[in-house]
Amino acid sequence: MDASGARARGRRVAAIVEYDGTEYAGWQSQEHSASIQDAVQAAVSFVAGEPVVVICAGRTDSGVHATGQVIHFDTNAVRTPRAWVLGANTKLSQAIALQWAGEVTFGFHARHRAIRRIYRYCILNRSARSALQRTRSAWIHRPLDATAMHAAAQVLVGEHDFSAFRSVECQSKTTVRRVEKIEVRRDGDYLWLEIAANAYLHHMVRNIVGTLLAVQREADPAAAMSRVLDGGNRRFAGATAPAAGLYLWRVEYPAIYGIPMPDHGMLLPPIGRYSISDAPAG
Repeated sequence: MDASGARARGRRVAAIVEYDGTEYAGWQSQEHSASIQDAVQAAVSFVAGEPVVVICAGRTDSGVHATGQVIHFDTNAVRTPRAWVLGANTKLSQAIALQWAGEVTFGFHARHRAIRRIYRYCILNRSARSALQRTRSAWIHRPLDATAMHAAAQVLVGEHDFSAFRSVECQSKTTVRRVEKIEVRRDGDYLWLEIAANAYLHHMVRNIVGTLLAVQREADPAAAMSRVLDGGNRRFAGATAPAAGLYLWRVEYPAIYGIPMPDHGMLLPPIGRYSISDAPAG
């Protein structure tokens, strides 16, 4: 069936997906590696009884996790939200699970209608490594100054050229991005970075974290971060932080689409609430 036929007779369904990316080669479908996209598409197609193509809000890299990845797909199948979630989850590995599903208008698009994407980065900061958190956080044994890291991070708020924080594989046509909010907070042995932006360059968040780890030791961390940002050269930024600490926390949309906030359950509480009402609509 062509696109016009699907639009005439079908429907669009959105869903929230949670996953542990440790054993996957990232979101995007790959010919010779296991991907989150392939697993989710296969599960949803099983429930639909027909092939579907899943579009996501943000393509995560190998080893990166998500608590609030948003997807959409078009289908002719009529299923209840409960049937989409429970049916798909029976076909998914224990590392991937749909958390919510619902029918949306054809005006909704998981990627193009997103107002902001919020990522979190988790650092376990203590002398002893963790056996249980080895794939869920980055372990840094030397003491870190969360206050200095937070101050340096504020340099990045606003619209800037983030060339210094893009990977060499980045294919984006523009390096300008708008960071709306960035925070670094300590909770016991853990440091959490939370960043909200309209979009990101490849490895941008992990390169920001790596740079914060470097500049927090400087006499003036904010000035050091400014030099990296203004220089626009990846060589002067910090090393790319490990994928294990990164989470696509949630994606926010205009309220008219009815996409709920993900339930983070037993995960650590948010470091400063941030919702659509906190910033001008994009």
